[in-house]
Amino acid sequence: MAADWTSALNRARDHAPFLARVLERRPDLARMLAEGAGEEALLAAKQVAEADVATALRRERLGLALVLAVGDLAGAFDLEKVMRELSTFADRALHAALAAAIRKRVPDAEPAGMIGLALGKHGAGELNYSSDIDPILLYEPEQLPRRERDEPGEAAQRYARETVRLLSDVTSEGYVFRVDLRLRPAAEVSPLAISLDSAITHYESSALAWERAAFIRARACAGDIGAGEAFLDHIRPFVWRRSLDFGAIDEVRRLTHRIRDEQRGPRVPEPGYNLKLGRGGIREIEFFAQTHQLIHGGRDPSLRVRGTRAALDALAATGRISSADAQALGQSYDGLRTIEHRLQMVGDKQTHTLPAGEALDTAARLHGLDGGAALIALVEDLARPVAERFDALLDEDRISVPKSAPHVVADTGAAPDIPVELVERMSQWTGGRYPALRSTAALSAFEAIRPDLLSSIADSPDPAAAAVRWESLIARLPSAINLFRLLEARPGLFALIADCLTLAPPLAEDLSQRPELLDALIDRTALDLPGSVAELAAHMGRRERGDDYEMQLDRLRVVTGETRFALAVQLVEAAHDPLAIAAGLARTAEAALQVAVAAAEEEFAAKHGRIAGSELVVVGLGRLGGGVLTHASDLDIVYLFTGTHEGESDGERPLGATLYFNRLAQRVTAALSVPTAQGALYEVDTRLRPQGNQGPLAASVESFARYQREDAWTWEHMALTRARVLVGSEAARAEVGELVTSILCRERDPDSLRKDVLTMRGEMAAHKSAKGPLDAKLLRGGLVDIEFLVHYLQLRDRAALGPDLGPVIGKLVAAGKLPPALAGAHRLMTRLLVGTRLLAPDLARPNPAAAALLARQSGCGDYADLTHCLRAARHDVAAAWQDVFGETLEMDE
Repeated sequence: MAADWTSALNRARDHAPFLARVLERRPDLARMLAEGAGEEALLAAKQVAEADVATALRRERLGLALVLAVGDLAGAFDLEKVMRELSTFADRALHAALAAAIRKRVPDAEPAGMIGLALGKHGAGELNYSSDIDPILLYEPEQLPRRERDEPGEAAQRYARETVRLLSDVTSEGYVFRVDLRLRPAAEVSPLAISLDSAITHYESSALAWERAAFIRARACAGDIGAGEAFLDHIRPFVWRRSLDFGAIDEVRRLTHRIRDEQRGPRVPEPGYNLKLGRGGIREIEFFAQTHQLIHGGRDPSLRVRGTRAALDALAATGRISSADAQALGQSYDGLRTIEHRLQMVGDKQTHTLPAGEALDTAARLHGLDGGAALIALVEDLARPVAERFDALLDEDRISVPKSAPHVVADTGAAPDIPVELVERMSQWTGGRYPALRSTAALSAFEAIRPDLLSSIADSPDPAAAAVRWESLIARLPSAINLFRLLEARPGLFALIADCLTLAPPLAEDLSQRPELLDALIDRTALDLPGSVAELAAHMGRRERGDDYEMQLDRLRVVTGETRFALAVQLVEAAHDPLAIAAGLARTAEAALQVAVAAAEEEFAAKHGRIAGSELVVVGLGRLGGGVLTHASDLDIVYLFTGTHEGESDGERPLGATLYFNRLAQRVTAALSVPTAQGALYEVDTRLRPQGNQGPLAASVESFARYQREDAWTWEHMALTRARVLVGSEAARAEVGELVTSILCRERDPDSLRKDVLTMRGEMAAHKSAKGPLDAKLLRGGLVDIEFLVHYLQLRDRAALGPDLGPVIGKLVAAGKLPPALAGAHRLMTRLLVGTRLLAPDLARPNPAAAALLARQSGCGDYADLTHCLRAARHDVAAAWQDVFGETLEMDE
């Protein structure tokens, strides 16, 4: 729709006295606007020929107010442009005022050491038409320009007072901005400007929850920008906490409700309704977005955006809110902000309230409507969807648990039958026995969840075991307050924790070591399978300004650990086929490898440089190569490097190629396997490299090829059938892939190959026997025997090559080389392998609930059916073994 400048100017003169006066004062701008030259007028408004800073800023502000208002009314400037122009002017004005205040005392000095932080709408780039600004002024004593006799603190306060005066005083030219410094730390007792050290101490030790919300939109906008950005980087852990503080989040929500409850105007749109603070107003949209950002932004940096619309879009993109919610709230936000601007254009007043009588009609006509009734109706349409969604905010983010989950029972409508002995047992927890339950705050938090916890334990498959696990968990926690607050805010987690503690001993152990893993379960995507390797790597490797190598590795460990934990819970909850979960675990490990390599390469290159024409290549073998991991899987990898041994790095401390890539490989292994405060990720097994533990950790592709062709044993070629390049450029992947294929396609003597394979399997059976009746891997007729069959046929016939056993078995069945039953046997045993790693880690029959879950995961009716199906599948494997090798498989029944 074309801009209508004539209508805009007429409405400005007829219905906005402030704009009418400015049109008279700036005929040059009025002429440009009448000609439709909006951008030229905007540029002219910014070009003020005046040496006095205070006067120049006031004249610029007046010109901008006129041009932006008329451009808005004409439909030439959208809301985003208007807010951005107002906000960038505020940046320029605050910077100019700070510089002028310092130069008044120290001529020609730059504003080093004096920092202006923009918060609120200013920080978000969303200033409204007649807005205050709410900066925080900080200073660095050692860098602050000052006269020799001035103390740094005194000088900073003088500069702060002068800055406020330059911007706020009303003169014959008007004013620039009303400045409100009450968002500074301890505003009731602190000076106007705060030293950096004092600010850091405050935010690291005594800041309140609302200050976290305020800093979501903070940015350095004036003065010493670099120092301001460094300060924000330093306090980032205060704002974006990886481990959720639900007490603080509840405090923010209580503040939000208090704002609504204390609002004295009408609750519905009518004269007197406040567009900002009223029910369904602008503040509720902002708090809706910010509350979700506080909850999820610590773990997902993509949510750390300042703008309201940007935040809503980011939340929708990550599935934290629906796209429909983001669109509805975004449209309401734009509409309410636009009407807010109209109210402020009338008299240049910082108002958000719908007026009454003729004033309402005036505002409506300025907006292009017939009268006040139409404006009220428009506001009603905009506020309604906001109010509905804000009312439901406390119910957001609950986990959607599958109906087939183990803890789901028929709802009888009756309260659970809680044994007296359980009540008495739990009452003993608060008698000082556990350090985590000794403080008043911890006891208060525990009492809030005690009824739900009792019900959860009583409803669990094994209440006695659940109680013991809970006691073990609480006994090992230094503090339980946040865990209890989390459960109070997310009661759906009770059932999940009960399942983890009762059914899966490894998860119970993980939770006792790192209860913050529960943070991974708080939103509606908790039981969704992870995305692609690229998506996972982007999430794990996302970097922010100021991140060092250790911070990158901490993020890698946290995200990977949470993803693996969530997959474990999905297995326990029977949310997905164990085969899908196994593939998700493999994608997670592959992504973690890629991120670890990228981070280690960058850190290593800072000191040693890079080697032109060479790169590190990581090859996955075993289950990792096949793309199917369990929760207990090691990572079987081989490190290679392209190029020649003669290469040398170009850094400050150059290294030869072999030493360079071996040290780099050591760093990658350490990044994944060395325990830290965030835990270790994986056991990394590199024994499948040439010469095993006796050989170098990283070998050149050339030497790897020579070894595989001249010296490798048959078992090493069998391992190579599952090789898959996980890290490397496209060229390197192609080079290694062609090499592997050429080795696997070598002609072999069938008799010698058969003898080698049978000898290897016999030695393995003699030294690694099955650990229990559920050992689907090592039981004769189990997965190892399937793998030996498949790899023997791949090498003998040079066919059906590929690392993923599922499709490979399908090809061999289609070719008539394996019986069809073997495909089903492989699926059954793989599901059982994945399940037992959590539900029966000792590979013996678990408790009845876990046994029933194992059966269900494996596609069997009950545990007896599972054992029958496993026995039948092993006999199918034995029959295939007889057909292929011509000998009987010794079954251990």
